[in-house]
Amino acid sequence: MKCKRKQFNLPKDATYLNGAYMSPLLKSVEKVGIKALKLKNNPAQITADDFFDPVNSSRKAVAKLINAKKWERIAIIPSVSYGIANAAYNIDYKKNDEILMVGEQFPSNYYVWRTVGVHTGCKLRVIAAPDTNISRGEKWNSQILSSINSKTKVIAMPMVHWADGTVFDLLKIRKAANKNGALLIIDGTQSVGALPFDVKKIKPDALVCGAYKWLMGPYSTGFAYYGKYFAKGAPMEESWMIRKGSENFSSLVNYQEDYRKGAIRYDVGQTANFNLLPMMHQGVQKLLKWKPENIQAYTRKISTDVLEDLKEEGYWIEDEAYRSSHLFGIRPPFGTNTKKLKKRLVKNKISVSFRSDSIRVSPGVYNSKKDMERLKKVLLG
Repeated sequence: MKCKRKQFNLPKDATYLNGAYMSPLLKSVEKVGIKALKLKNNPAQITADDFFDPVNSSRKAVAKLINAKKWERIAIIPSVSYGIANAAYNIDYKKNDEILMVGEQFPSNYYVWRTVGVHTGCKLRVIAAPDTNISRGEKWNSQILSSINSKTKVIAMPMVHWADGTVFDLLKIRKAANKNGALLIIDGTQSVGALPFDVKKIKPDALVCGAYKWLMGPYSTGFAYYGKYFAKGAPMEESWMIRKGSENFSSLVNYQEDYRKGAIRYDVGQTANFNLLPMMHQGVQKLLKWKPENIQAYTRKISTDVLEDLKEEGYWIEDEAYRSSHLFGIRPPFGTNTKKLKKRLVKNKISVSFRSDSIRVSPGVYNSKKDMERLKKVLLG
C-alpha cells in the first residue's frame, strides 16, 4: 500500500497523526455528502425505496468488513453509547453478577455499565493496567483472563485501548467467556476499519462502532452487530422503520407487532439519514477496497523505525506484540516538561492527542514515514 494523502483534503503544511481523534474526510466521502445534502432541495426525488435500500446496502458493506454472515444482524446507530445501551439493557442479570471492564475505558462504554450495576446489584469489576513498563500489555491481558470466573456476566471492553493502543487478545478472552457463560460486548470504534476483525472468529455477542474514526465516515452515525443472545430484545426506541412491513407506506396505519429480521429492531429512529448514511457507506466501501490488514501493515511500516529510535532515547512504547500500529501511546522520559512539548507540537503543526500519561499517536493511510520523522524530531527537541 502507498500513501493515500491525495485522496484527502488535509492542509499541505499539516502533519495529522490523530486518526484516533477523528479521521480526516475523504474527498469521495465529501462528494457523496454534498450530493446527499442537496437531495432534499427537491424532496420529490426521495422515494419510499430510498428509506430502506441504501440502509440495507450499508448493512451489507459493514457485514462484509467484519465477516458477518447475516447482514440483518447489523443495526444502524447514532453513537457508541446508544449501541452499548441496546445491549446492556437487554441482559438478564442476577444480583452479585460481575461486569468485567478494563481500566480507563472510554466513558461511552463505562457509564451504562455503572448504571446497570446501581440498578441490578451487579458488581463492576475494573481491571486496571499493571503499574509497570515491563511486559505491560502481556501482564494486563493475563490479569483480565485470570479475572474471568463463574460470576462474570458481561465482559465489556475494546479490542484496542483508546488511550494507548494496547491490544487485547479477544480470542483468548472469548474462550474464557464461553467457559464461564459470560457475554462479550466489544467497542470496536478504535479498531474496526484499521485492524482486521472477524465476527466468525471472535463471535462477539455485540460489537459497537462509531463511524467517524477508522471507518472514515461522519460524526453521529455508526453500526452495531448483535448476536443470537439479543435476537428478541427490546429496542431503545420504537421507530416505525423497525417494524415488519414498514416498507409499504400505504399500510403504515395497520400497526404491526412484529419487528423486522435480526438486529434491525435496534436501529436508531430515522435510520435512512439521507445525509450521513451515504457518507458512512462510502467510507466503508473504501476500506473494503484497501483492506484493514493492509492499513495495519502500512502504518507499521511507516512507524516502526521511528518508534525504535524514540525508545533508544528513553521514551516508553508498548511491546509490538501488544499494541496496534495505527494507534499507540508514547510515554516521555521522566522529568519531561509536557507543557513545553505540547507547545512545540502545536508550533510545528503536528496533531496528536494527550491521553492519561501518554502521547497518543494514530497514523493513517494519509500519513507517510516523513510525518513520523517530523514527530520524532519535535519529541527529541
